[in-house]
Amino acid sequence: MFAYNPFADLSAFIPASVMQAFVIIMILLVVGGTLFDILHKRSAEYFFNAARKAKEEGSLEVSSGDKVGLAVKTIASDVLTSSEFCNPHRRIAHLLGMYGFVFYLIATIALVFGYATPGAETPGLWTLLWYLGALMVCVGGYWFWFFIRVDVAAEGNSPLRFVRADLFILSLLASSTFGLIWAVLQSGGIGVLSNIFLGLYLVSTVVLFAGVPWSKFAHMFFKPAAAFQKKVGVANGTMANLPRPADRTNAADRDRHSMELLKDAPLDMGLGIKREKPRHY
Repeated sequence: MFAYNPFADLSAFIPASVMQAFVIIMILLVVGGTLFDILHKRSAEYFFNAARKAKEEGSLEVSSGDKVGLAVKTIASDVLTSSEFCNPHRRIAHLLGMYGFVFYLIATIALVFGYATPGAETPGLWTLLWYLGALMVCVGGYWFWFFIRVDVAAEGNSPLRFVRADLFILSLLASSTFGLIWAVLQSGGIGVLSNIFLGLYLVSTVVLFAGVPWSKFAHMFFKPAAAFQKKVGVANGTMANLPRPADRTNAADRDRHSMELLKDAPLDMGLGIKREKPRHY
């Protein structure tokens, strides 16, 4: 099944040019939606103002080379490995969804633009990435939705409850799920059902990419910028106007009046809160 290219058979009924135009429109919707989101929420203005304020108020100079190093660290840590997640389950689910979406998206573009003709000999790598990416999204997404979400795991709400902020994850799950079902049904020659799920696949995909201004889709572009700015703030001493964490190995910190009760306490004191899951609803 992982070698089957559903877009090749679909091209017998829908011209490849139409499928390619659909993909281009989805890309334009993301670009337009992100730009609208930036203008509407004034995100770019916020980041530029925050960067200028941090530079003016910083007690330490951060050179261009230091900023490059912080940018590399941000990409390696916050983007590629999602190290900001303390919960390992949440981190794994996020990585599954993130890399799955990337594989799924790239493979879809490759299949539609390179191998969407009847009987096309498709390299197994692209079809494998398409199925693998969609499955990774489903595993990570459904795991997050039913078992990890804070309002479900910690607050006791129904997993069937959703709000506008859930638009991105739900439309992504729907697109991946319906796409997989459509591909399986079409490969088995089940015409009517495959057409129904093809329609659901297309509708959910449109919602995913057209809903950028109302979903968390653009969050994936803003998050690295925010993480980088946070690291710059730590490096130049502004700390986003927050006090520096106390270092009990430093004599000056240890002897402060506010630290008297913790002066002789173990350095790992206070981590007991992590020993149990937050299920106190």
